[in-house]
Amino acid sequence: MASSVTNTTTNTAADIFANINGTKKTSSTSTTAEMEDRFLTLLMTQIKNQDPLNPMDNAAVTTQLAQLNTVNGIEKLNATLSQLLSGYNEAQGMQAAGIIGKNVMVAGNSLPLAAGKTAFGGASLAAAADKVTLTIKDASGKLVQSKELGAQEAGIMYFSWDGKDEAGNAMSEGKYTFAIEATAAGKKVDATAMKIGTVSAVTRSKDGFILDMGTLGDVAFKDVQQIL
Repeated sequence: MASSVTNTTTNTAADIFANINGTKKTSSTSTTAEMEDRFLTLLMTQIKNQDPLNPMDNAAVTTQLAQLNTVNGIEKLNATLSQLLSGYNEAQGMQAAGIIGKNVMVAGNSLPLAAGKTAFGGASLAAAADKVTLTIKDASGKLVQSKELGAQEAGIMYFSWDGKDEAGNAMSEGKYTFAIEATAAGKKVDATAMKIGTVSAVTRSKDGFILDMGTLGDVAFKDVQQIL
């Protein structure tokens, strides 16, 4: 597992604006300056040694200068974008670290049950529904409870489970799953199951920041739907 995020932002706003305004020196600008010097040296050599009866075309010289300015502008733009991307990644890391200990909602149908505690889950409804049914099953796929949640608005909805079966018997702690079915006027409404868990740690990977949600596993920071 990658090391925990402890980095702080190293690129300040002043650094970024300095690059945008062209006032901060970078290796890219140094390379561009060298390119300009070489180009101008070659151009002056061509002009000095040109055939007086067949001088260089002014349009050709202007085109070369325009191309040089284009390359120069692209290099400065790339340098600025690199600075902005670096700053964005560091800011995202700080934001991810800031949700440690908080509850978040991500796509998934896991519903872990701890002894004596209430389990929580949710769903994202594509449209308003006049009937929403929650179905909970144990690890073997056996039905534990089916419950009508009534009418729900479009968007994110939540539910809680007291850890009991249809007969009111307390279930043992462990891993359970749930499903949400929604309809409106008898027609199916798309419903995406959402699991809710607590972030215990944040790690950096090559694909971004990963949240450790304990029994719910690891999820990508970019997949978080809501911070509760």
